Amino acid sequence: MGMVKEDGGLTFYDGKLRIVDASGHVVANGLDPARYFDFLGEKVEPWSYLKSAYYKPKGFPDGIYRVGPLARLNVSDRCGTPCADQELAEFHELQRTAVLSSFHYHQARLIEILYCVERLEQLLNDPETLSKHVRAMARPNALEGVGSAEAPRGTLFHHYKIDEQGLIRWANLIIATGQNNLAMNRSVLQVVQRYVQGEKLTHGMLNRVEAVIRAYDPCLSCSTHAVGQMALKVQLLSPEGSVLDEVKRS
Repeated sequence: MGMVKEDGGLTFYDGKLRIVDASGHVVANGLDPARYFDFLGEKVEPWSYLKSAYYKPKGFPDGIYRVGPLARLNVSDRCGTPCADQELAEFHELQRTAVLSSFHYHQARLIEILYCVERLEQLLNDPETLSKHVRAMARPNALEGVGSAEAPRGTLFHHYKIDEQGLIRWANLIIATGQNNLAMNRSVLQVVQRYVQGEKLTHGMLNRVEAVIRAYDPCLSCSTHAVGQMALKVQLLSPEGSVLDEVKRS
């Protein structure tokens, strides 16, 4: 899932949301970010402080989806700047369907950086950028508001309700890490199925798990409000549920 302009171009603000499936087919288009609660659900699991977001029409957990650079390029028809458009065209040639490997997040980030550099040059040469006609309101002008943007990690939703004095009375945030939560868990499962051999946890397998998680660039502290180093505990279970091996990091 990612935000696009009316013409399907890449954007980080002021767009509508588009969802494509693994085959690259558009599942939903023109979704209003302000109405995110109509098509996105949030589920809390007993084993995690992090909420899991899902696409409501598919239900939980079949509504698993991803956001971020890889998703944005998969849903976008173009970037809108010359060099980035060339790189995007080659990116789309990697697979006839959507580009699925999570490790292509890194290539997608590079394309977005190129787009941002080109777009910055356009904005700096725009006379409106230096306009002094800026308006600011220092009082509440709406009691409820929803903001959505394509942050570096993915689509971000902030929903606030305030009182007449401007004090926040209700808030809900759906951040990219939470929306990628189900996908990250699925990626770990795929790595484990490929690299766990026998009854021992090897450093190679653990490195691969860490590599696939890093591809999503999760911010676990901001998504779960944790402070300090996150504890890590990995268990290898037998089909009967007994613990065959375990590694910990406190």
